[in-house]
Amino acid sequence: MPIWTRPISIEELTRIHQDTAPQHLGIEFLEVGDDHVKGRVPVDARTVQPYGILHGGVSVVLAETLGSTAAAHCTPPGHRVVGLDINANHIRSASSGWVTGVAKPVHVGRSTMVWQIDLRNDAGELTCVSRLTLAVLAPR
Repeated sequence: MPIWTRPISIEELTRIHQDTAPQHLGIEFLEVGDDHVKGRVPVDARTVQPYGILHGGVSVVLAETLGSTAAAHCTPPGHRVVGLDINANHIRSASSGWVTGVAKPVHVGRSTMVWQIDLRNDAGELTCVSRLTLAVLAPR
């Protein structure tokens, strides 16, 4: 059963990220499932650090983008979500191709949410695990 409380699609997620950091980094939304959002970021000149591998901060941007976008679409109408905490454990580097992430809920509550975001390289190897905690804000 879908967890979404408002319309969600790849097209909608792409539209709301026009002219934002995720768009400038080349983040693409790939899939919306009943309880997850999947997206990816290229490993290219925009996203690597001086060693030629994906910058850890870009992994965190991908994780927060997927998790917060998903969380926002399972709140009551008029509510918003804002990040309280994010952590990331970098497991393996990526020097080419794409890194793909999947955000899934750990806890969807009335005042807080927790999302797990796993990132993998093109070979399917885990590159980063991230956990995002968000506050759910009622309408003003």
